Amino acid sequence: MFLSFPYSLSFVLILLSCFNLSDALHYYSTPGQKKCFFEELPADTLVVTKFDAAIYNDETKSFDHPDNLVLALTVDETFDNNHRVVSQKSKSDSEFTFTSTDSGEHKFCLTPQYPKKDQRIRILLDMAIGYSAAVDSKKTDDVNWLTSRIHDLNGKVEEIQREQQLIREREALFRDQSESTNSRVVKWSIIQLAVLIIVGYFQLKHLKSFFVKQKIV
Repeated sequence: MFLSFPYSLSFVLILLSCFNLSDALHYYSTPGQKKCFFEELPADTLVVTKFDAAIYNDETKSFDHPDNLVLALTVDETFDNNHRVVSQKSKSDSEFTFTSTDSGEHKFCLTPQYPKKDQRIRILLDMAIGYSAAVDSKKTDDVNWLTSRIHDLNGKVEEIQREQQLIREREALFRDQSESTNSRVVKWSIIQLAVLIIVGYFQLKHLKSFFVKQKIV
């Protein structure tokens, strides 16, 4: 049964809202050059931004991450006279997490800082917004937590197996002791019964000879 058009459209919109809202870009800059981009954010929305700044090394023909290369990040609320809500400096390869307080347009600005002003800097930027951002930011922690939990559970399972093996060994020992005790009890009972029979026989024989001597029988 097919859904009518309004319901189908609503269903599609709900599905689209479940996907990760992510923006990824890269650009080249120089030390001190500010680059800004804008995002319309609802209130109480998590934003996870991962950035990677690197300087091209002509000798190695590769991009390096020197320790003295940092990124200055600012976040302004353009709907509130560019009210600055974030201002921080981070390593060239790091992650920034931000939660909006009010809904509206936000301006994110990145400014690379490096002692040599003539360097060409490549900046990779990946931004995730909303619920999926929370999942992505916590993915590593969740994996580490699950790994730790699995190790703990494996340890507990091994401990339970050791306790079960010890219980089985104790049960086997107790069973052997019980069988041995029961066997000795049966043997001792047979011996006692045999002794009683022998004693009774000799007592009857003695009484018979006594009665014969006394001429009672």
